[in-house]
Amino acid sequence: MKIFSIIKKSLKENVRHIWLLILTISLTPFFVGFYWAVSEAEKPNYKILLVNQDDGIIFHQEKFNYGNLIIEGIKSIDKDSLQLPMTIKTEKDKSFAVEKLKDKNADALVVFPSDFSKRFQNLLTSNGEESINIEFVGDRTSIRYMVTAIWAGDIFSEFIYAATNKKNPVEISETSLGISGKMNNFNLYVPGLLILSIIMLLLPATISLVDEVQNKTIIRLKLSKISAFEFLTGISVVQLIIGVISIALALLVAVVLGFEYAGSLFNVFVVAVLSSISIIAISLILAAFTKTATEVLIVGNFPFILLMFFTGVALPIQPKELFSIGGYPITLQGLMSPTHSVNAMNKIMIMDMGFVDILPEITALLVLSVIYFAVGVWLFWCRHMRS
Repeated sequence: MKIFSIIKKSLKENVRHIWLLILTISLTPFFVGFYWAVSEAEKPNYKILLVNQDDGIIFHQEKFNYGNLIIEGIKSIDKDSLQLPMTIKTEKDKSFAVEKLKDKNADALVVFPSDFSKRFQNLLTSNGEESINIEFVGDRTSIRYMVTAIWAGDIFSEFIYAATNKKNPVEISETSLGISGKMNNFNLYVPGLLILSIIMLLLPATISLVDEVQNKTIIRLKLSKISAFEFLTGISVVQLIIGVISIALALLVAVVLGFEYAGSLFNVFVVAVLSSISIIAISLILAAFTKTATEVLIVGNFPFILLMFFTGVALPIQPKELFSIGGYPITLQGLMSPTHSVNAMNKIMIMDMGFVDILPEITALLVLSVIYFAVGVWLFWCRHMRS
């Protein structure tokens, strides 16, 4: 019967460390859900924009615009029995279409040149090997662009071959967004790693708060009539400085190791500051649910894993759009601030976009930081500072 006493005692010990028990039994189911979410996000749904700059031709006193004819034929693909996971839309203005690409509202842009009809007619009437040049524009660091470009290139070639009976009639020229055409694999990882250096603030920032509770110094602070806002803001300023130093050091090491970036360092600094504030605000919420540093190290794994794997920091993901505000997609992952931080860093460092272009991400970071901070201050006051 002694064995049952030991079992009972062991059960009580495990329940006493409830957060560790929850982490142990929930971590694998969590990753099962994570990989399901990744696989759902990876279901192909490619978006292609078409811009026709074809001037057309007059042939036998009739005006022809073969660019329009080809585009209508291509657009009919998504209505046929093949059911290709591809959405094709036309735009009139190339610069507007490029902006859509930069905002990730499309995967590739295909531009028909002004002499498209002229060259097409030459293919129809001559025996020469003249070709038609079509421009592809996109982020050459994106797998989605590469898949879309290969797919679209084959489709256009097949269409034009069927019409002209000429082999290899299409020559494709690629235009990279920003410096994406010069990026290697290492350069692609760095923007996300810079945000990871800020996410690392989560645990030390929380512990710096919980230490005041664990060491009972919170009592002296309460007796001094300091408000929760003043106390938490003071600690947050120190953590903010640490966050900026952390990302600056990470960027310095990356540059020394060969990282090449575009864009303004001032914009990088703005994103770093706002990202640090949002992570510190999350640490306030975490501190409200913990009382010791050990609890922080256990419970902190839940938000840390979420922030690392579900926001595009560790690996790129394509979250499903729920709705949009002013053209900016709102997603479930967008409720976590690093999602917007990674998007902003990619826009700055890879796409060479300016401050105005990252205003949607900055706005999202500001709104989320205010919400996190307000909730964190209230919860911390209720749990640890209420008289």
